[in-house]
Amino acid sequence: MAAERVYEAGELVGVLTTEPLGRMLDYKAPEGGCGDGDFVEVPLGPRKVIGVVWGRGEGKFDPARIRSVYRVLDAAPMRAELRSFLTRAAEYTLTPMAAMLRLATRAPGLGDPPSMKKVYVLGATIPNQLTEARFRVVEALRRFGGAAVTLGELAEEAGCGPSVVKGLVKLGVVLEQDAPRDLPYPALNPVSNARLAGDQIAAADALVASVAQGGYSCTLLKGVTGSGKTEVYLEAVAECLRMGRQALVLLPEISLTADFLTRVQARFGARPAEWHSGVTMTERRRLWRMVGQGEASFVVGARSALFLPFRDLGLVVVDEEHDTSYKQEEGVFYNARDMAVLRAAIVGAPVVLASATPCLETWANVEAGKYGRLDLGSRFGPAELPDMQAIDMRSQKLAANAWISPKLAAEVKVRIERREQSLLFLNRRGFAPITLCRACGHQVGCDDCDARMVEHRFLKRLVCHQCGATKPIPTECPACKVEGKMAPVGPGVERLAEEVVALFPDARVAVLSSDLFGSARALKEQIVAIAEGAADIIIGTQIVAKGHNFPLLTLVGVIDADLGLQGSDLRAAERTFQLMRQVAGRAGRADKPGLALLQTFQPEHPVIRAILGGDEEAFWRAEAAERRAAGVPPYGRMAGIILSSPDVAQVFDFGAELARRDGPLRKIGAQVYGPAPAPVARVRGRHRVRLLVKADKTAPLQAALAEWVAQLRLPNNLRLSIDIDPQSFY
Repeated sequence: MAAERVYEAGELVGVLTTEPLGRMLDYKAPEGGCGDGDFVEVPLGPRKVIGVVWGRGEGKFDPARIRSVYRVLDAAPMRAELRSFLTRAAEYTLTPMAAMLRLATRAPGLGDPPSMKKVYVLGATIPNQLTEARFRVVEALRRFGGAAVTLGELAEEAGCGPSVVKGLVKLGVVLEQDAPRDLPYPALNPVSNARLAGDQIAAADALVASVAQGGYSCTLLKGVTGSGKTEVYLEAVAECLRMGRQALVLLPEISLTADFLTRVQARFGARPAEWHSGVTMTERRRLWRMVGQGEASFVVGARSALFLPFRDLGLVVVDEEHDTSYKQEEGVFYNARDMAVLRAAIVGAPVVLASATPCLETWANVEAGKYGRLDLGSRFGPAELPDMQAIDMRSQKLAANAWISPKLAAEVKVRIERREQSLLFLNRRGFAPITLCRACGHQVGCDDCDARMVEHRFLKRLVCHQCGATKPIPTECPACKVEGKMAPVGPGVERLAEEVVALFPDARVAVLSSDLFGSARALKEQIVAIAEGAADIIIGTQIVAKGHNFPLLTLVGVIDADLGLQGSDLRAAERTFQLMRQVAGRAGRADKPGLALLQTFQPEHPVIRAILGGDEEAFWRAEAAERRAAGVPPYGRMAGIILSSPDVAQVFDFGAELARRDGPLRKIGAQVYGPAPAPVARVRGRHRVRLLVKADKTAPLQAALAEWVAQLRLPNNLRLSIDIDPQSFY
């Protein structure tokens, strides 16, 4: 990296702000000067906005009209490597730089000076008699686990007004304290106490050596569920901490992984810093500032943690690297797995991609020699991989509106008698995916989207899973007005729960679905309770496949193993394979053997056979051959163009004109498909049209796309988004 430049007072500097202006702005350096990467406050019209000094000013405007930077903020400057990462990520994803900078400054009060704040903790004495509102405050503080929180955060979590908290302060039940806004995170103890065995030792030694050597490398850590991948890569984290550098571990659902954080605390003697949507804004500001000062050595975060201003990043781990949660599909379109590799390459650090079922892109990079590979072939300790079997639903006799086969029900009954847990997996939220009128056939849809509304009986509402709109469950048909003919069609987890309660009335049943909990913290508490034995039967959507450890779980039943095989998604087979293997891996993770049963009407389907057979390499080779023959990722390139407008004619006309002007794409040998209505053709009242661009693996796609879309001026009410390497096609 080039040396950072320093600018004397009055010199022209180029400042990048988060405002969507399409360019940097020239300002005069303030009294005392400033340097590249400094966070500054600058005037923009009548407002003051925050920006970053990106380099020397262009000097294209009248010097007399150029205003001065107000002040340099008391924050660690943005390092050249992070500025380079944002620039290269913007170029790859075709994202405006202002939007990239927003990702890197997502913390409140960056311009505020260090100061004290009022925080609240639970006192030692709690009366037996409390009003409902006061009781909620006490319970909220308990959920925060002893962490000090601000008045606003506590009132919001408890669902009450600030006066309720103040009343408890007067009683001494809640203590009000002064605390510095931004404290360093506690030091972690990197001394190893891990008990590794067999191929775990070899894998850990290899990762530790890559960290000690320094420099960029990328390694796939592939291990069956329960094989100890976490303990292995935590050894690499420990080496990074011993060297005085910073480590980042990305998780797909960080707000739900209490077990992971507990393991980290046991391993290093303190909790890591957390960055995700469930963290309070106060903690978000603290982490952002401490990372930049090198006072947070280990960060565990969701995908956006990649954009934190690390002072000395020495290791990046992407756990469950195959997970679709790593792809952001609104605002800035990016895949955190790919961006993690880019950031590690720029900073010169090893990156570890960990998964039991890696994505085909990663598998292909290993085969091509771009990535290394370490394998963990067996479960750690006494745990054994579950036995996997198919239930041929064509031979099972089920009553109408029943989805649990007699064979699966019998196995659940055995687990209840043994005081073990069963998991019934169905990747559909709600009660029923369709509400149908049996008189005229009308299906209740969203008023603002071309999507069927899903019945959520626990909420007593119909919900649109595209825009979140809700309406009461109708008693008469909205189309033909006939009363009493509205019926739910198909199963969701809530409907499955009704069937389970009817079959096993004495069993304790827990439903794990993201829409049934008011906060990530509440969902996390339920997961912890289940792991401690609070349920006999767990009914869950795909969130149960995300790394949770239930020691008493010995049976997994997949209600509809064929569900993901439907549709035209080029990754349908891969995702079904990954999800089924991940879900099945929840069974038998302790000392008791596990069994996974897949209910299917297609037991002879190649994907189902691959799941049951366990020959993962054969599956990847076959899938790779199909993709290579079709010239699609990872053996070709794709980009999705999404157009949306309230005017259906306008969006189709614009898409058609864009398709006609495909000269820049034809020059690189790319093909344009569409325009065509998106599978969900209307969301929030906006009509959606898609075009798909397909190109050779080595084609300069981004430059051609930029030239292509620049030919037309966008109407004011039409939006155009470009999704490089699309993961979904909704």
